[in-house]
Amino acid sequence: GKVAIQKEDLQKYHNRDTWFQLQHVDADSEVQGKVHLELRLSEVITDTGVVCHKLATRVLECQGLPIVNGQCDPYATVTLAGPSRQTKVKKKTNNPHFDEVFYFEVTRPSSYNKKSHFDIEDVDEVDKMEIRVDLWNASNLKFGDEFLGELRLPLKFLRQSSSYEAWYFLQPRDNGNKSLKPDDLGSLRLNVVYTEDHVFSSDYYSPLRDLLLKSADVEPVSASAAHILGEVCREKQEAAIPLVRLFLHYGRIVPFISAIANAEVKRTQDPNTIFRGNSLTSKCIDETMKLAGMHYLQVTLKPIIDEICQVHKPCEIDPVKLKDGENLENNRENLRQYVDRIFTVITKSGVSCPTVMCDIFFSLRESAAKRFQGDLDVRYTAVSSFIFLRFFAPAILSPNLFQLTPHHPDPQTSRTLTLISKTIQTLGSLSKSKSANFKESYMATFYDYFNEQKYADAVKNFLDLISSSGRRDHKSIEQPILLKEGFMIKRAQGRKRFGMKNFKKRWFRLTNHEFTYQKSKGDHPLCSIPIENILAVERLEEESFKMKNMFQVIQPERRVLYIQANNCVEAKDWIDILTKVSQCNKKRLTVYHPSAYLNGHWLCCKATADNTPGCTPCTGGLPANIQLDIDGDRETERIYSLFNLYMPKLEKMQGEQACGSKSVYDGPEEEEYSTFIIDDPKETYKTLKLIIEGVGTLEQEHAQYKRDKFKKTKYGSQEHPIGDKSFQTYIRQQSEISAHSI
Repeated sequence: GKVAIQKEDLQKYHNRDTWFQLQHVDADSEVQGKVHLELRLSEVITDTGVVCHKLATRVLECQGLPIVNGQCDPYATVTLAGPSRQTKVKKKTNNPHFDEVFYFEVTRPSSYNKKSHFDIEDVDEVDKMEIRVDLWNASNLKFGDEFLGELRLPLKFLRQSSSYEAWYFLQPRDNGNKSLKPDDLGSLRLNVVYTEDHVFSSDYYSPLRDLLLKSADVEPVSASAAHILGEVCREKQEAAIPLVRLFLHYGRIVPFISAIANAEVKRTQDPNTIFRGNSLTSKCIDETMKLAGMHYLQVTLKPIIDEICQVHKPCEIDPVKLKDGENLENNRENLRQYVDRIFTVITKSGVSCPTVMCDIFFSLRESAAKRFQGDLDVRYTAVSSFIFLRFFAPAILSPNLFQLTPHHPDPQTSRTLTLISKTIQTLGSLSKSKSANFKESYMATFYDYFNEQKYADAVKNFLDLISSSGRRDHKSIEQPILLKEGFMIKRAQGRKRFGMKNFKKRWFRLTNHEFTYQKSKGDHPLCSIPIENILAVERLEEESFKMKNMFQVIQPERRVLYIQANNCVEAKDWIDILTKVSQCNKKRLTVYHPSAYLNGHWLCCKATADNTPGCTPCTGGLPANIQLDIDGDRETERIYSLFNLYMPKLEKMQGEQACGSKSVYDGPEEEEYSTFIIDDPKETYKTLKLIIEGVGTLEQEHAQYKRDKFKKTKYGSQEHPIGDKSFQTYIRQQSEISAHSI
């Protein structure tokens, strides 16, 4: 069975659960597309002086025909009460151009007696006739050609005009002989989300867009336009989606989320419940991770998720659910290996985490640490509640929702992924009593495999890396986060003559604030490079010093630190992590020299000046920022639509029952309207006034556009074919509005 909803009815069911009766699927009713016809009714005088009528039917073209079994070879048949005529078949197109004309005699002279033509003596009988156009897909199957749709047009409208040209929607074939009870097939519960936005050019949205984009700078943030939108919407999610896309498009997502997260942390009393609710902050971070982190998920999880889906290793560890022939210990070992591998790829993936996510996590960490200074773990749980609980664990559980698999996994694979997701989520939570997190005893037993300190240390190191930021905040209360350390060999940074004496073994140490080296671990640093001074980190070609595994750290004024790692793996790790922490630096280079400057020239390009710009493009390090295809104007239009939908609530807030009711400028420090918190009545009132004005202006522009469009639009045009019920409804509404205005 099927559920079919007319386009014009979609708005009725928007964003709410509805039960729909299932209908029987009938090939004759599954139609789509439109056809362009020209009809001409002519009077013809015969040689004997008798008048007869002829109908010329011109089939010009079709658009949007359905593709049947991967192909569409359409043709049309035209019928008028007699044998049908057929166009040529157009191969491999669902937008065929026919441009063929068929002639029919509608009335004949009385002496005409050719039996192959129909006999209509009375011209008035024309009013009762109809021309039928059927579209078919020429099929090689034994079942015959597939019906694509039909059109039935009464000829009476041609009595007023001898020529008529228009576009028509194809209609299903009328099978009136079927009588089926509507409840034969049962019902289906659906939640349909339907939006339709008519987007103006950018200048129309400037006032509202500017008001939204400055939300991060409004004090307090609860008085900002973006925060107000989140409060008035029935679901936080419907506000978060366009807000995140708009702020990402204009590069303002980090300050906005930092502001609303900081406000939420201040209102949180218990560190164990931090960011656990479905607040605007949580929904905005979720949406940001989905958009900016999709590539990150692909490179991190997809290879092993694909393997799990293809190999089908038994991993059931519930003794009650074991299948015949399965061994519990073998299943536990299969599952343990999968969890170990996924845990490792996640905790080693910090250098690939997108910059925008890292900057948000840095802000969350700072706010949480400042608010709960006595809780040393809150700086980790504030970040893990998103990256593990809301990002990796859901992606493992439902990979199809995160574009990791094309379809929902089969039941066995789905069960395996559920068990992995539960374990990864618990590992990432850094909970003190982890066995208590499981309702099932078999999960608690399985988790004993991972009750080792090395797992907690790996999680903390990963969280440290993704929540560190090269943008040093001098107000930060955080101590520098150690990211990596170890012995390497460095070459002096001066321009001294080359010699082995210039290479020395040193202990290198990288934090989110600086890159240093010293003689031994624990000694005072001999050299310190602030993270903001790292302009590029690139490999160094072996020919420079005839040494392998070398890389260079380029600083201002062309100072270069040449370093040799112990092996190629270590070299890559250092390059990746140094690139990661420095990739936000404003003065990062776009070109570099892949070889050293020796004996008065660059070995790579032979340039003699040591300040010659680089000759090779920088590798750019990691795909940390993925370009998103976002239309800022459409997102602003979506936000306008939401404000317009909830206008009664906005007006009520602005009116007597909220800000305006308690002497707006003298109100108490904190008031509450329903679930809406007003920290500053004066600022909130100002913002509400600007929102209502901006929305009102856009509403007027939309109304004027519709009026102008109504005057210009022709029913039967390509944009609005005959049979477009939504347009018919629109015409009726506009006519009623015009009549009311008069």
